Amino acid sequence: MRIVISNSSKVPIYEQIKKEIIRGIGNKELNEGDALPSIRVLAKDIRISVMTIKKAYDELEKEGYIVTQAGKGSFVAPQNIELLREQKQREIEKYMDNIIEIAKQYNISKREILDLMEFMYGSD
Repeated sequence: MRIVISNSSKVPIYEQIKKEIIRGIGNKELNEGDALPSIRVLAKDIRISVMTIKKAYDELEKEGYIVTQAGKGSFVAPQNIELLREQKQREIEKYMDNIIEIAKQYNISKREILDLMEFMYGSD
């Protein structure tokens, strides 16, 4: 898996690393039991501080995305699909909050937003 980070982003680097790994898990680039690069190797590969990588891995472990085994490394944890789905739904809700706020500012009706959503989502 390739981790892409942006030094010009306002998002902290450890968060970008976390999001890239979560994205890899979500789209099946990383599967249950897959080994992640060691903290030192990843730090060297993407030229980031070891402490930054450690912070990302620690948070991923706290959130249940990875497990770390002393002396063996970090691995993708067994995933609770419902948990992943719920997290992505929360992410969508944040975007929708922004959409609703803009729509209200410019007097765009709920019906117009729903019609646009249906159009953009496409038919199943």
